[in-house]
Amino acid sequence: MASGRSRSSAGGSGGFLKFFLGFIFAFVVLIVGAWAYLKFGNPPVATADKPFPFEADIVHVPLNARIDSQMQQPPFGISEDVYETGAMAYKLQCSSCHGVPGHDVAFAKNMYPRAPQLWKKHSHGDVVGVSDDEPGETYWKIKNGIRLTGMPSFKGVLTNDQMWDVALLLKHANEQLPDPVVGMLKGQ
Repeated sequence: MASGRSRSSAGGSGGFLKFFLGFIFAFVVLIVGAWAYLKFGNPPVATADKPFPFEADIVHVPLNARIDSQMQQPPFGISEDVYETGAMAYKLQCSSCHGVPGHDVAFAKNMYPRAPQLWKKHSHGDVVGVSDDEPGETYWKIKNGIRLTGMPSFKGVLTNDQMWDVALLLKHANEQLPDPVVGMLKGQ
């Protein structure tokens, strides 16, 4: 009877060892397979390639959670001065990718992901660009940038007030802006 006990306990630990070795082997095969796919396969690296499944979610799910937890309220309200300062900063730093009223940037559609044209009306509703986003969300994106999208951080390039000016300007992109502001955006 004692020998039966030692056999079952030895068989039990041998079963765990086989399971553990199988797990390690599967893990190594998975890593080697992923490396081989990246090295010799055809992963999507060009902007025209079809993206991986759930590729956009890899950035957007944590991005939205991070913005929600760190979003601030504007430290000041809107005025023509805010619009003008925002228009100057936007024209110099943002328009080359995101366009100006009445003029989209042609190469933006060849970027991956595409750079949104922030003065273009959406196909649904009266939304223009990011006018349906809270100014704090747009400010966060301007200040911090967005990884894996080409959107750089403007912290250190623009002042906090300039970033807020741009965010407030874009919040009101669906409204009639003063003519001098539209002229500044268009470089007139």
